[in-house]
Amino acid sequence: MESKEDEELKKVQVVDARARNISHNVRCTECGSQSIEDSQADIAILLRKLIRDEIQSGKSDKEIYKKLEDDFGETVLYAPKFDMQTAGLWLSPLLVAGAAGGLWAFKKHKQKTNVHIMVLDLVRGVPLTPKEKETMLDILTPPPPVGSTPSSWWGRLTGR
Repeated sequence: MESKEDEELKKVQVVDARARNISHNVRCTECGSQSIEDSQADIAILLRKLIRDEIQSGKSDKEIYKKLEDDFGETVLYAPKFDMQTAGLWLSPLLVAGAAGGLWAFKKHKQKTNVHIMVLDLVRGVPLTPKEKETMLDILTPPPPVGSTPSSWWGRLTGR
């Protein structure tokens, strides 16, 4: 008799744990900033009951998420799926980082490449030695303006 009660208690605990896990990942349609687990709005209470009913009827978590998404739209879930509509949102940090890295690499390459040295290499037909390159860079590189050290990160990045 006690094992039957323990089994029922475990079943209730599993349903409750699954319902709480799903509820934490579903946005309250009335509040918007809270999960339905944290919200006390009427719709949140109804959604929590719906989730528990769906779990008790034997539905998987994926099926429950799909039902909620179909009924309330994709914005009801906190973790949107990756598709062509959200690709720009998901990939924009990588694109910005790539552009910044490309700009940085271009600036570094531009600092190390001097057009005058490249012309001398072409005219002579023989590349300059590293010592000759260093001497030419010392001669051709203008001195920095007095008192103008880049103070901001943007100034250091752009070389101004």
